[in-house]
Amino acid sequence: MGSLTPEHLALGLTTYVVLLFSLSVHESAHGWMAHKMGDDTAMRLGRVSLNPIVHIDPIGTLLFPLIQIFTNVPLLGWAKPTPYNPANFRRDVTLRRGHILVAAAGPVSNFLLALIFTGALVVLVRGGLVQGHDSFLLTLAVLGIQLNVLLALFNLVPIPPLDGSKVASFGLRGDLGDRYDRVMGPYGFVILMLLLVSGALGYVLGPLQNLILSALFGLLQ
Repeated sequence: MGSLTPEHLALGLTTYVVLLFSLSVHESAHGWMAHKMGDDTAMRLGRVSLNPIVHIDPIGTLLFPLIQIFTNVPLLGWAKPTPYNPANFRRDVTLRRGHILVAAAGPVSNFLLALIFTGALVVLVRGGLVQGHDSFLLTLAVLGIQLNVLLALFNLVPIPPLDGSKVASFGLRGDLGDRYDRVMGPYGFVILMLLLVSGALGYVLGPLQNLILSALFGLLQ
C-alpha cells in the first residue's frame, strides 16, 4: 500500500474509466449486431447503451478492477454478458452466421475504438495540443489504444466464456463444432484461469499485441 501515490491512484482511476467505456461499447456492439440480425432482446433491456451502469457485473466490473488498482497489479475486468435470442433472427440469417456475427461484434468494436483513440492521439501530437508526456489527454488516448487492443485480442481467444469460443463453435464445419463444445464447454473457465495465472496466455498474446500496438503508434511517425 505504500506505493499508492496520488499519481498511481490517478492513473488507476483513469484506466478504470477507460475500461468502463470500452466494456460498454463492447457489450453494446453485441446487442446492436443482434438487433441488426432481427433480435431486439438487448435493445428492449436497455443494453445497447454507453451507460456503464447497465453493463456492470459486480465482480468483473467493480470488485476485480478496483482491487487491482489498490494492489498494484495489471487491470482486468469484464462486464455482464449481453443477452440475445437467436430464435428471433431474421429468416435470411442462419443460426451459424448470426451467432458468429453477434459474438465477433464485441472484439471488432474494441479494434475500432483502438483506431479511434489512435486518430485522437495523432491529432493531439501532430497538432501540438499536448504539452509533455504527462498530459492527461495524451495518457487517456494511449490507455484507450492499449486497453482496447488487449480487450479485442483477449475476447477472441477461443475458450469459453470468451467471444472467441462462439466464433470457434459455430465457425467449425461439420461435427467439429459439437466436438469442440463437448471438450471446451465444461472445462473452458478452468482452462482460461490456468492460462491466465500461469502467464501462458500473455506469452501467446503478447507478441501479437505488441505488433498491433507498434503499428498503431507507428502512425505518429
